[in-house]
Amino acid sequence: MLNSFFPPRDQITESDVKTGMRMLMLDGVCSQVMGVFTTGAFLAAYAVLIGASNFTIGLIAAIGPLTQILQIPAIYLVNRTQIRRGLVVLSSILSRGFWLLIAATPFLLPKAWQLPVFMVSLFLFFGFGAISGCAWNSWVRDLIPDKVRGAYFGKRLGIATAVGAGLSLIAGFAIDYYKGRFPEQEISAYSVLIIIGATFGFVGIFFLWKTPEPKLVPPDDSNFLETLKRPFRDENYQKLLIFLGVWNFAVNFAAPFFSIYMLKRLGMSISWIIGLAVLSQFVNVVFFKVWGEASDRFSNKSVLGISGALFIFSFLIWPFTTMPEQYYLTLPLLFVIHIISGISTAGVTLCSATIAAKIAPTGRATSYLAANAFVCGIAATLAPLLAGALAEFLEYWDLTLALSATHLQNPGAPFFVIPAFTLRGLDYLFVLAFIMGLYALHRLLAVQEVGEVERSAVLKNLYSEARRSARAISNVAGLRALTCFPYERLLKHPQSRKGLPKVEIEQRPEV
Repeated sequence: MLNSFFPPRDQITESDVKTGMRMLMLDGVCSQVMGVFTTGAFLAAYAVLIGASNFTIGLIAAIGPLTQILQIPAIYLVNRTQIRRGLVVLSSILSRGFWLLIAATPFLLPKAWQLPVFMVSLFLFFGFGAISGCAWNSWVRDLIPDKVRGAYFGKRLGIATAVGAGLSLIAGFAIDYYKGRFPEQEISAYSVLIIIGATFGFVGIFFLWKTPEPKLVPPDDSNFLETLKRPFRDENYQKLLIFLGVWNFAVNFAAPFFSIYMLKRLGMSISWIIGLAVLSQFVNVVFFKVWGEASDRFSNKSVLGISGALFIFSFLIWPFTTMPEQYYLTLPLLFVIHIISGISTAGVTLCSATIAAKIAPTGRATSYLAANAFVCGIAATLAPLLAGALAEFLEYWDLTLALSATHLQNPGAPFFVIPAFTLRGLDYLFVLAFIMGLYALHRLLAVQEVGEVERSAVLKNLYSEARRSARAISNVAGLRALTCFPYERLLKHPQSRKGLPKVEIEQRPEV
């Protein structure tokens, strides 16, 4: 039945490719707008309003990585139906439709049912989205020629991110304005925002439906389970998996709670939180090129060592934003945190994926990357769950280190007491994540990569490139990268595909 509604094409012409690239560009913008309106700080604030605790926030953060495992059975659906466009369109309709239910939850259900229905709806959104993502990656990989794919998706991501960043700022200011005028109806503002995001998502499905699909080349019949086991028997790749597993656990132990910390502990408005996120994206896009050139010139391991150290250092700054409450350095430190995060995550995101592919043996990269994604996905699922439970336990524990001056004859009356370090609630998570990050970087030292160089050489290159990038910083749009392994790559395609036209597109530097 899918074949009659979504017939693939035996031959893809140059016109078909151009049409597909245009439709995918429009879908990218719509999907990005849906994402910024329904995730991140907006989703965290909405969850808090319907009663989410710290543990619930951790559970919400774990749902996305957990459902990515559903891409593996989705491979069967792709092989069985051979109609990727149909799977993408149908699963996207089901997935994005749950945002309408989430938006209506506060008005249709009693308080006790709101949070459970929200969680189930979110799981189904990500679950059907994982099926859609599996088929989409396979479909688009066959549609867009190899020669222009990198430049095209760089342009697509840049345009979509710029539009999304601008609209997220407008939405943040709109919510704060509405909250100021109608504080008792704050939840309505988020519901409207979610509905707008879902509407953009459905418009994006129309563009997907209009995108042509080349006929799928059948996969080979190799042993799927044996292929997945092979990476775990490779000693050097085992060391890399340990590093990436511990690293993802550390990052996801802390990162899901940044927005919650600013909302609940610092009492910041949503527009400030979104503004800081956009700042981080803006810096991220500048340094993506810097880290990319450094990794090509030196090594991924060297870049990971420096960018990873910067990233976990930003974790350690969070507790100093309160002493124990807000003070005059709170806002400057938040700016520093988001700038450092933008600089460092560009290198971590780029090189953690690249080193996993580089170390994999030639001809076996698919199974090795699948093993990497499995380990990282499990770590990213368990970390926020444990962190949320721990945050609930530590919510009322206060640890303070202070500097004081007293006279020995009157020890009960100090001249002054200066709190130097205070831990409370979520502060403990950030410190623990920093410690785990240090251990992950220690495990990185055991990984062997061809072409390693000293970190000092990378630092000198980084300093030189950063000065050059700073001169053009005002001309670069913001970027937020969200990555997960496309399990559809386990569909064995021939390395060369005949019949695809060569499309010449102006090349641009990757960021």
